[in-house]
Amino acid sequence: MANLLLAVIYLAFIALGLPDSLLGNGWPAMHQEFGVPLSYAGIVSTIIALGTIVSSLMSDRLTKRFGAGKITTVSIAMTAIGLLAFCCSGHFWQLCFWAIPYGLGAGGVDAALNNYMALHYESRHMSWLHSMWGIGATTGPFIMGWALAGSYSWRMGYFSIGVIQVGIVILLFLSLPLWKQRQVNQRAEVVEALSFRDVLSIKGAKEIMVAFFCYCALEQTTGLWAASYLVFKGALPEETASRLAGCFFLGITVGRMISGFLTFKLNDTQMIRLGIAIVFIGLAGILLPFGGSGTILGLILLGLGCAPIYPSIVHSIPAFFGEDKSQAVMGMQMAGAYVGLCVMPPLFGPIANHISVGLLPLYLLAMAVVMAVSHEKLQGKIQKKI
Repeated sequence: MANLLLAVIYLAFIALGLPDSLLGNGWPAMHQEFGVPLSYAGIVSTIIALGTIVSSLMSDRLTKRFGAGKITTVSIAMTAIGLLAFCCSGHFWQLCFWAIPYGLGAGGVDAALNNYMALHYESRHMSWLHSMWGIGATTGPFIMGWALAGSYSWRMGYFSIGVIQVGIVILLFLSLPLWKQRQVNQRAEVVEALSFRDVLSIKGAKEIMVAFFCYCALEQTTGLWAASYLVFKGALPEETASRLAGCFFLGITVGRMISGFLTFKLNDTQMIRLGIAIVFIGLAGILLPFGGSGTILGLILLGLGCAPIYPSIVHSIPAFFGEDKSQAVMGMQMAGAYVGLCVMPPLFGPIANHISVGLLPLYLLAMAVVMAVSHEKLQGKIQKKI
């Protein structure tokens, strides 16, 4: 039964990753059909991100009341509704409206499932869980590409992913009896939900939030700007740069599969430190004058370095802060991460426009340094607490 539930959770995380790249891949066709500027994609993506922040902040109260299984099922159902409504929308304002349940659902899945996995499964399963997200995030663009390349349209891409999500919702609903809480977690559920101020007052909470904020900002900024960096700094054709920029996400997906095996020997803190060290090596490969091959190798290493950081930080939360506080810390952390996703990648835009896109590695390096310092400060506070 435990293995069956684990398979269902993996499937849920594939569902979480499937829609992540749809807007970016479909928008060149979508904005023309709706008659809006290309930049309006930012409006839709911001509404989605705000929804994820709200649901992440509410996750502690909702999960303690309803349980992780029900929250995950309802959340993916909300994303399915949003996706299917996208394909039926005839006006831009309708996209904005349906982006609300889309975002609320995504944030609910992220916070609830990450905490459930951290409480009930070993670190290796957390790494493999996030590689499932990579599989979903990689598959989504292929489905949208199939729809755009054939005699269909972007609407068929959204419809296809929406139907897959509905199928996953049905499986999750049928699996609800498997979501049995351990006794220690049952005790945690009667504990009153913590306020934002209570969470921030926990020793080490600020540091882990800053570290997570920087990691997510680094990952998203690289994903958004790597292709532009290769075009304008590396003088590569756009189609070549697009393919090569994917090496970063390939590094993350493969790295998380490998990380699952490394956790047999290394604990969460060691995995995070290893990942940060590889991130610095990858950034050195991009910064130093090794030519195009050095840049590509640097992107792959940057992805490999990022791979263990996210799942290891998430998995360490119950051990660092206690199982009774883990959902509250997890929700605040996820909300902070989504704020980072909203702020840091767009912030590099003016730098690229008015100074140079060649500053991208230094921008990423600054985030990596703050992440490393925050993580080491966290370790110092946790050790003192112990």
